[in-house]
Amino acid sequence: MRRTIGVNTWVWVSPLTDDSLREIAAKAAGMGFGALELPVEQPGDWSADVASEVLAEHRLSAVVVGAMGPGRNLVAAPGSEVVATQNYLVQCVKTAERLGSRVVAGPFTAATGRTWRMDAEEREARYRELRTALAPVVRQAEERGIRLAIEPLNRYETSLVNTVEQALEALGPLLGPGLGLTLDSYHLNIEEKHVGDAIRAAGDHLAHVQVCGNDRGAVGDDHLDWPEFLDALDDVGYTGPLGLESFTGENATIAVAASVWRPLASSQDELAARSIRYLTALQDERHPA
Repeated sequence: MRRTIGVNTWVWVSPLTDDSLREIAAKAAGMGFGALELPVEQPGDWSADVASEVLAEHRLSAVVVGAMGPGRNLVAAPGSEVVATQNYLVQCVKTAERLGSRVVAGPFTAATGRTWRMDAEEREARYRELRTALAPVVRQAEERGIRLAIEPLNRYETSLVNTVEQALEALGPLLGPGLGLTLDSYHLNIEEKHVGDAIRAAGDHLAHVQVCGNDRGAVGDDHLDWPEFLDALDDVGYTGPLGLESFTGENATIAVAASVWRPLASSQDELAARSIRYLTALQDERHPA
């Protein structure tokens, strides 16, 4: 199965603006990408109306991505903070609807980087709390034909949901047309005993896929078994895009958040170009014209 290859604007810039979107869309389309992941760090950073025009001009599809920065929490937080986070997620859903994105992807549990120890009883309680907070957002997403896609993160970025198994446990009753999973090769490589089996365990709950090298660098310059990765996606019938997600180290905030302490390629353009060349060649090899 051939899939669209997309790229996150975080490869080049944070936060996204209308002007940087115009530049990145032209660049990404010129490299051969067919989709853009558009992060909503703060609603209003960029205009959905402008984005719609720019994406149409370059024949790019959209995937809306959320960011759980400090103060965005759905569990173990003051009620006002939970409500503000719910409102933020609803805004992301409305943006996705405007752009024709079928998913809103991100680690929608607690602020990224927030960790604490939990025994089994507290974990179960936090998962119930998470489902309660997510339920109204999931309903609104489903009503708009959008699927919220929650991403397990590695142990250094969260202590709530690290694996596919935990995601299925935490979200189980809500999973369906309005809620699925985002799986990211970077986090899978750290947390899962077998990446392919983890993807297969997600099954039809898999709503979005993000890719990068195991070091957050270029796809294919790393030790991940990419043919097996694609085999697993075939096995679960995933037809969505492969979204390249890496980060620029030139922005202090995002470099610290993503622990980008050294260059991951000779340039961000090279990181993107090497990734799409590798993925395109691999798909060509598997599915000759």
